[in-house]
Amino acid sequence: MSIWWSLHLRRDAASVPLARRLLLDAMRTEGVDPDISFDLSVALTEACANAVEHGGAVRGPGEAPGAYRVTAYLDGARCRIEVADSGPGFPARRLLRRRATAAAATAAATAESGRGLRMIEQLADHVHVRSRPGRGAVVSFDKILKRREDALLSLG
Repeated sequence: MSIWWSLHLRRDAASVPLARRLLLDAMRTEGVDPDISFDLSVALTEACANAVEHGGAVRGPGEAPGAYRVTAYLDGARCRIEVADSGPGFPARRLLRRRATAAAATAAATAESGRGLRMIEQLADHVHVRSRPGRGAVVSFDKILKRREDALLSLG
């Protein structure tokens, strides 16, 4: 079975647990190993938190906080997640810093921001970040799924 869903969420911290819960429920339905489910849910939480914090234009008091989109595909042995926002995108220097040497990455671990993307890279098999300056950023990642040993029994 395949599961696909897409959510358009307000850039509000309260939206993050909704996306995480939907992902966890879908993976439980598919019989995904709990450790894999946990890793992907943490990665999704980080990507959503980035979209909430950085993913929109600065608005005045009383204005709506904007939105971001979360899309997830659970298809066979792979899960792919994409989080897209409509903010300013990543500064070019931040994307270049992500590609820096291991020594620079270690020094960046103490930085005030940017740890979320590194965490996603540790939890997922593949990560791709696209910056669309002035139109937002897209963080997509995927992971090979492992099923629980009793998954076939629980789905039958």
